[in-house]
Amino acid sequence: MRGVVFDGTQPQVVDDLEIRDPGPGEVLVAIAAAGLCHSDLSVVDGTIPFPVPVVLGHEGAGVVEAVGPGVVHVAPGDHVSLSTLANCGACADCDRGRPTMCRKAIGRPGRPFSRNGEPLFQFAANSAFAERTLVQAVQAVKIPADLPLASAALIGCGVLTGVGAVLNRAKVDRGDTVVVIGTGGIGLNVLQGARIAGASTIVAVDSNPAKEGMARQFGATHFLRSADGVREILPTGADHAFECVGHTGLIRQAIELLDRHGQAILLGMPAATAEASFVPAGLFLDKSILGCRYGSSRPQHDIALYADLYRQGLLLLDELITETYPVEDFAKAAEDAGEGRVARAVLMF
Repeated sequence: MRGVVFDGTQPQVVDDLEIRDPGPGEVLVAIAAAGLCHSDLSVVDGTIPFPVPVVLGHEGAGVVEAVGPGVVHVAPGDHVSLSTLANCGACADCDRGRPTMCRKAIGRPGRPFSRNGEPLFQFAANSAFAERTLVQAVQAVKIPADLPLASAALIGCGVLTGVGAVLNRAKVDRGDTVVVIGTGGIGLNVLQGARIAGASTIVAVDSNPAKEGMARQFGATHFLRSADGVREILPTGADHAFECVGHTGLIRQAIELLDRHGQAILLGMPAATAEASFVPAGLFLDKSILGCRYGSSRPQHDIALYADLYRQGLLLLDELITETYPVEDFAKAAEDAGEGRVARAVLMF
C-alpha cells in the first residue's frame, strides 16, 4: 500500500508498505484524507525528534475496515475521525478526565508497519499518511457519515488543539478579550474557538497581510501585522494571549500583552532545546503561563462535539482546506505548507 515514509534524510512516497492485522483493542482504518500539519514537517526538519524510519501523518479520517477482539464502539463501515491520543483509559490521569496526561500515550511509538521485512515506526500513534493505519480503539471516534472526510480529518489535530485550547485549557468566557499570535492552521482554530466561546474582542496578529480575510472569517474582530498595536485596541491588555508560532520572542510578547489575571497559552512548538525569557515581576498580578498538550482534549467527547458544531454551522471545517493533493504530490503539499501558502493542505487517498 502507499504511504509517506521518512528515513531520517528525506520523506518519500512509497507503494510497498505492509500493515499487520488488528489485535485486541485495535482498529484498522482505511484512510480517505489526512491533513498536513506543521508537526509532520517538524519531524522532517528535526524540531520534533522521532525514531526512524517512520510513517508520517497524524490528522486523518477514514472508514473502519476491521476491528480486533473487544472493540464494540465502532464496526467495519463506520466513518471515523482519528485522534493521536492512545491513552490507556485506566490510569489516574485518564480516570480524572485528563487523557492528554496519560503516560502510556506519550513517547512509546509502536511499529505496526513493515517494508521489505523491516518494521517502521508509527508517528503520534496514528500515521495517517498511509492507505491504512492501525490505531487503539480509543483513538477512533465515530462521526456522521454525511460529514466530508477531508473536513473530518482536520478535527483530529488542528481543531482539537486550537479550539480545545480555548474551551478546555484557557476556558475563555463570554465577554473575554483574546489575542492570537499566528494565524496558521492552529491559530485559525483558536480564533474560531474564541468566537464560539463568546469572546468580545479577538485580535489576530500575523506578519502576512494576506491572512487577514481568513482570520476575520474565523472570528477575528481586529487584524494586526505586529503585536505593537494591540495596546491601542486593548489598553489594559488581554485576558488571554495564545502564541501559535513557536517563536521564543513571540512567547515573551504574549506574556507582556496580558491584563491583570491574564493567561498566556503556549501552542507553538519551538525547538526542544529553545529557551524563552520574560520579566518575572510582570506575573505578580495573578498572570499565568500555560502549556497546553493537544487542546487538553477528551477526544471521544470533543470530536463528537465538534462534528455536531460543524453540522450546526458554528464550526468551520471546509473553509480550513486551502488545497487537496493526491498523496503522490506530498512534496508539493509540504512545500506549500512550509511556505505558508495554505491554511491546511489535505492529502487524499
